[in-house]
Amino acid sequence: MSVSSRRRRRHSSGRRTQEERRSHTQARLLEATMECLVDLGWSGTSTTEVARRAGVSRGAQQHHYPTKMVLVAAALEHLLEAQRLAYETAFAVLPAERRDVAGALDLLWEVFRGRPAKALMELAVAARTDEELRPLCLDLNERILQVILETFERLFPANTLSHDYTDTMLRTVFAMFVGLSIQNALDDDASGHQAAVLGQVKDIARVIVPEPAGTATAPAAAPEAGPEPQAPAPDTEPRAPAASGARGA
Repeated sequence: MSVSSRRRRRHSSGRRTQEERRSHTQARLLEATMECLVDLGWSGTSTTEVARRAGVSRGAQQHHYPTKMVLVAAALEHLLEAQRLAYETAFAVLPAERRDVAGALDLLWEVFRGRPAKALMELAVAARTDEELRPLCLDLNERILQVILETFERLFPANTLSHDYTDTMLRTVFAMFVGLSIQNALDDDASGHQAAVLGQVKDIARVIVPEPAGTATAPAAAPEAGPEPQAPAPDTEPRAPAASGARGA
């Protein structure tokens, strides 16, 4: 091997390591942003606190995400995609008898109760009065609904519902879950009312969408033992599509 070839090889190897470090640092910052939004709210979230929780210097934080708004925008994108992938993976490894619309709704409810969904909801609520944040969250509901719709069609490819009917049905489910999740955040369903509502919704859904998702395509990198159907990095709460309540569905 020539000297120039060895140099190119060392340079290439070093670049890959640098990219890995970059991705790792960014992931820590985005995760810390989510934790701040849940624990401290929008007003209590600062780049200084995010950097502290992520264990990185302020300089490193500013290098990757120069402002709070840039950081939050990246965190929002990260949460939506991570939850979508986690939801599909969790659904794919459900027992065959639960891989139906009732099982899908159970997982979706876990997503709405998870910390990433709470972070998105915090952004949606704060955007009502924050002029700088509002443009970032203006289409948040529509983006979440699009993820839910695409996931539904992927998990239930043989359903015969019209697109318009499916769209309205999922908007109804989304709006209801947003309301239930707000109640749940306050009382953790101490009286069981939210569970009762979810039970009735599943009964109705079985009639409307009786087709099991047996032919659904699992994510390419689905693990052998599936993750808990919980939202990304909560206490122990599931990950998946996200939901929030910026504007009405």
